[in-house]
Amino acid sequence: MQLTGAQIVMECLLEQGVDTVFGYPGGSVLNIYDALYEYRDRIHHIRTAHEQGAAHAADGYARASGKTGVCIATSGPGATNLVTGIATAYMDSVPMVAITGNVNLNLLGLDSFQEVDITGITMPITKHNYIVKDVRDLADTLREAFQIAQSGRKGPVLVDIPKDITSNVCEFVPAEPKALFDIPFPIEERFEQALKLLEASERPFVYCGGGVISSEASGALKAFVEKLDAPVSCSLMCQGGFDQADPRYMGMLGMHGTNTAALAIKNCDLFVAVGTRFSDRVLCNAGLFARHCPIIQIDIDTAEFNKNIDVQLKMKGDAKAILEKLNSLLSQHNHREWMDSIAAWKQEYPLLQKGEAAEDVLPQEVLETLARLTEDGAVITTDVGQHQMWAAQYYTFRSPRQFLSSGGLGTMGYGLGAAIGAQIARPEKRVINVAGDGSFHMNCIELSTAAAYNVPVIELVLNNSVLGMVRQWQKLFYDWRFSQTDLDPNTDFCKLAEAFGVKALRITKREEIEPVLREALAEKGPVLIDCRISKDINVLPMVPAGASVEDPILEM
Repeated sequence: MQLTGAQIVMECLLEQGVDTVFGYPGGSVLNIYDALYEYRDRIHHIRTAHEQGAAHAADGYARASGKTGVCIATSGPGATNLVTGIATAYMDSVPMVAITGNVNLNLLGLDSFQEVDITGITMPITKHNYIVKDVRDLADTLREAFQIAQSGRKGPVLVDIPKDITSNVCEFVPAEPKALFDIPFPIEERFEQALKLLEASERPFVYCGGGVISSEASGALKAFVEKLDAPVSCSLMCQGGFDQADPRYMGMLGMHGTNTAALAIKNCDLFVAVGTRFSDRVLCNAGLFARHCPIIQIDIDTAEFNKNIDVQLKMKGDAKAILEKLNSLLSQHNHREWMDSIAAWKQEYPLLQKGEAAEDVLPQEVLETLARLTEDGAVITTDVGQHQMWAAQYYTFRSPRQFLSSGGLGTMGYGLGAAIGAQIARPEKRVINVAGDGSFHMNCIELSTAAAYNVPVIELVLNNSVLGMVRQWQKLFYDWRFSQTDLDPNTDFCKLAEAFGVKALRITKREEIEPVLREALAEKGPVLIDCRISKDINVLPMVPAGASVEDPILEM
């Protein structure tokens, strides 16, 4: 059948099972938006307030569902506004296809109005990108973009389409989605080496990253640690990848990890890393990390082996497939003395917050109450800062795709857009974005999106009137010189939310925590909660830059 390029885009999206896209219209994508109008009964479009919000919403949709998120923006500033969201997805291996418009082919390279080389700009932050210069190549390019986004280590792909390509007509032949690329599997010798290390270990430590969630490996992981009889720690990206109510769970490892995890790594005799890239926030000081024991690393990406730390055994492949093979080979272990030590450390070093006054609202109490009221079942998105760490520490994540946060790039302003995308992907779930007031200032305009589409997200702002995490570093390392970290306290977040058409609530004292959270959870539309906390509450434990992960600061 003869279709325009814009119609081909729609047909390709439908082939890939896409039912929702996020974006913002503009001149170079007018043909695409006209086609969206034509296909509006099959493809739902969410117009965000800003293109960055569209990228974060597509990212949140992908993380919450496992599907590929899709965002659309016009040329020039529309495309460049996607860049931070694309980089966020790239750093956290999130499958996304970003579709941008561009000026007509004959205007490319002439500094035309709203022209930018978006493929050049995004080359370092995409798995692959394209500019389509012939409408006959458009369908196969889009199909390949989805194939690449979901294959192997997942990530974003950008397809740039000049405006005249979207109006040109050619023959369209429907096709099934392309099969994902084959994933390599370790040779038998690697499994023999792994078994030798596992069988010899008396104090194993299993550490998991976002690859566990990407590969749907949670069930295989649970079976593995039960057979190995080992404790488990998860990275920020793997929150929920292992049931945190399980007594084997020790909490996070790294800069804001638990002291139990720190003591475990100090005393373990084998470190097994699954689907994690050993970021600097986990290693803290690479030269001092697990230097006394062998390390097994299971990862899908060759580039991650020996990149940040040397490992003794590399097992390249899909985490789920490798764990399942290990489970079939591994005998049942019993490390009662080691597990008793873990349990004792958890009892001795619980995560606790203290306020300066009895009436202080503590983030710990807010998040633990939220976990209880939602029966540990909500999807939690976060922005970046102290609130992000508190959410990871104090909400109990029981299953994968419950915790969505910008881990690698650390993008302030990520959370609200991601929450909107996640809520649309998972309408049966309650989605709460835990934000700080600094991050909320960066993305507050997306409240208008939540209101316009009546997306029932809860924006929980832990409001301390400062840039809390930066201020905490200024306390520790800059002799309390608080340069530009005190925020303007004049913004009334409740009035702002109401101006956008969003219900607003406020928490100012401890006895208000549960009633306000209950009221917010009972609402059928979007809600903002302005939760006032002290600016002097810190995120602890904390490992200072350059120090060993084994020696966190427990008190300030």
